[in-house]
Amino acid sequence: MSEIRLLIDEDVMDHRFVGALKAKGVDVTTVGELSRTGFSDEEQLTIATEQQRAFYTFNVGDFCQLHTLYITQKRTHSGIIISSQDYSLGEQMRRVLKLMATKSAQDMENQLVFLSAYLGE
Repeated sequence: MSEIRLLIDEDVMDHRFVGALKAKGVDVTTVGELSRTGFSDEEQLTIATEQQRAFYTFNVGDFCQLHTLYITQKRTHSGIIISSQDYSLGEQMRRVLKLMATKSAQDMENQLVFLSAYLGE
């Protein structure tokens, strides 16, 4: 089973968060690093899927709808992880690492995951 790889949405692109993930060995990139800022949510999810990356975002409403659309149209995505903007960088890190310790990239396929389900340790 392969590890989850992440694509970070432009609303989350904090260089400290991304740097901390990379320091922990997480395969992570941002839409900014890919020169994809300003693209639609659907385009961002398509890019993530093409790169076999779970998409990490704060955008609850749009990505819940997009996930539902994908499922009803029997389309595949590599996973969507939704985090709260209220979490500190440390809390986001702990929760992401907990998620990655419990799920594989295969487990994430077509899944919409709320980071709130993963308590950091």
